[in-house]
Amino acid sequence: MNRLLRICIALTALVMIAGCKTEGKRQVVKIGYMLCNSEQETTQRFLPLTKYLSDKVGVDFVMVPVDTHDFEKRFKAGEFQFTHTNSLIYIVLHENEGVQLLASEKRGKLGSRSAGTIIARKGSGINKLADIRGKRMAFGPMLAPTGYLAEYDMMLAAGINPENDLGHYTIPPGSYKHEKLIYGVLYGMYDVAAAPAMDIENMTREGKIAADDIVILAQSKPIPYCTFGVAKDADPALVKKVKEALMSLKPTDTAEVDGEQLKVMKAAWIDGYEELLDSDYDPIREMAKRVNVAPFQKY
Repeated sequence: MNRLLRICIALTALVMIAGCKTEGKRQVVKIGYMLCNSEQETTQRFLPLTKYLSDKVGVDFVMVPVDTHDFEKRFKAGEFQFTHTNSLIYIVLHENEGVQLLASEKRGKLGSRSAGTIIARKGSGINKLADIRGKRMAFGPMLAPTGYLAEYDMMLAAGINPENDLGHYTIPPGSYKHEKLIYGVLYGMYDVAAAPAMDIENMTREGKIAADDIVILAQSKPIPYCTFGVAKDADPALVKKVKEALMSLKPTDTAEVDGEQLKVMKAAWIDGYEELLDSDYDPIREMAKRVNVAPFQKY
């Protein structure tokens, strides 16, 4: 009888232990991060931020690096609930999938905004926008708001049709597309290029180029850039906690990655987050309509 009692007690203890482990398991939530220059760079930049959010919110966030052109398809398939993209991809997801604005990233002189520029090499004889007719030009990816969209829109506004008035234009493949454009102009591969003002600022600060290496022929008005979004059916309580964690992020905040404490903002190359309104993105919508790109393309 005593032996049977001991067995029952032991079984009860095992059940209780198993139950505790089950109850202690945290919710897993995935964040889709649009690839920046490469998957490796994107992971290095945003894994500490993902770990920080896990610590602050109390769920296990998992980062999912996603190629720009696959982003909407993979979001629609339910692969992730939160999104980190450029502003044009946010608009595509908002218009087509109901994604809601969460927070906008701050980085560099323009804060939560960036601008598109059209550049030429200093001394090339190309000194104003009208000079680009018949020239070789390079754009960034078609879904880049300040590497393609803003520049194309400025050209149309100046009466220059990229399809007819340039000698040739291209969109270089591979990683580090924006840096390739800037270097391509400096070393004569292209006559002019579409370059985000943020990349020019960063490359100048890092000593990769000098400020007087290039001539800025035109620059767009600042528009929102990198953006966190969330699925429309996400748990409101979870969304609130994530937003609060992003907005309260400080330069001293750290997260552990592979046993090392890393400063989150420094790793991600950011200066924090800001709360914008969806209407702040309307200038990008108007650009997309004029240039005839997603999500408003007519043909």
